[in-house]
Amino acid sequence: MSESTAIGPLVGVVMGSKSDYEVMVAAVEMLREFGVPHEVQVVSAHRTPDLLFAYAASAAGRGLRAIVAGAGGAAHLPGMLAAKTLVPVLGVPVPATALQGMDSLLSIVQMPKGIPVATFAIGRPGAANAGLFAVQMLAATDAGLAEKLTAWRAARTAEVLSQELPL
Repeated sequence: MSESTAIGPLVGVVMGSKSDYEVMVAAVEMLREFGVPHEVQVVSAHRTPDLLFAYAASAAGRGLRAIVAGAGGAAHLPGMLAAKTLVPVLGVPVPATALQGMDSLLSIVQMPKGIPVATFAIGRPGAANAGLFAVQMLAATDAGLAEKLTAWRAARTAEVLSQELPL
């Protein structure tokens, strides 16, 4: 699945299995909200390693500027992508096991020196923040996107300031 413009997708959103989409959709929604061209694909580190290597090897050449990678359990997808591409990888731990994502969080955050993966919170909040972080990265060199991001943040501030508590 791809939502791109003539310039192609700028962000890849990948996950280890289709069931991870219920978490990763939060990243997709954030990218859609800002109109960022993106693609969405299942890429399993364990079941489709050749696909993972091909995806990582082609990422920069296809114009991707960031990859949001969600994985549960052993969560090798973000780290393996980071090992095979220079495109920044934003890791999202998916709560897919009895450990509710703690195993994934530790797997993603404990990358060895030299192969960084930016790691976000477990689940949908982490996926949303990873999507938003990708937007922020792109906004650093895109004035129009920076304006949208500034307005979005101002709207969040206004939401909080408009809340009244019963006295």
